[in-house]
Amino acid sequence: MKLRALVVGMGLLCTFSSFAATELRYGLEAEYPPFESRNASGELEGFDVELGNAICKAAALKCTWVETSFDALIPGLVAKKFDAINSAMNITEQRRKSIDFTQPIYRIPSQLVGKAGTAVEATPEGLKGKTIGVLQGSIQETYAKEHWEKQGVTVVSYKDQNMAWGDLLNGRIDASLVMSAAGQAGFLSKPQGKGFGFIGKPVSDDTILGSGIGFGCAKGMRPPKSSLMPRLIKFVPTARSQNSLISTSRVSMSA
Repeated sequence: MKLRALVVGMGLLCTFSSFAATELRYGLEAEYPPFESRNASGELEGFDVELGNAICKAAALKCTWVETSFDALIPGLVAKKFDAINSAMNITEQRRKSIDFTQPIYRIPSQLVGKAGTAVEATPEGLKGKTIGVLQGSIQETYAKEHWEKQGVTVVSYKDQNMAWGDLLNGRIDASLVMSAAGQAGFLSKPQGKGFGFIGKPVSDDTILGSGIGFGCAKGMRPPKSSLMPRLIKFVPTARSQNSLISTSRVSMSA
């Protein structure tokens, strides 16, 4: 299985505080398909979940998932409520002030989702008079507040993305800024997404949007304090090159 081969090639991701207890605790926000969500049976699924479980299997560790809101992930990691963040978190310099990251595993553009055929540009001028929904604590929230809200665009933050989709359906917001894969899997591919689509072009600002998605781990867990971190780092470039793995979980990679 290619996923298992990826894990073996990488080793593990961070040096985790609970490895001595043979348990690896991942923190995640489980309302963001195709990365992480719960299926009809209540089981966690998605690309990040597949990858996390495969790492645990390869390392003979018990895998535990700790759910929290996205904006509580970094505080939870710092407070040692879990050992690593595995929740489609982009690597940014602002976040590096609080935690460390592995190398990027994948990168996905951010784009507006709104009524299909809407002639809107993702600029302050194009969004004048509009209300944009974002996930609280996300890079999309930071981008929207920095580039749009300061220019008079109304930005509304939500605890989870499903709340934003609900308000988009009810007309309380005009669009939501999300990672494109999340917009497709979490809304556009579903019956309620009929009549909606991506609008405008993907936004860009590497300072805010970061260099890609990786695992977050507590500061001070890199070599020489960690013997596992080097093994983890070896896996990330392998993961980046395995487009076939990413596609199995409906996640598109972007250079």
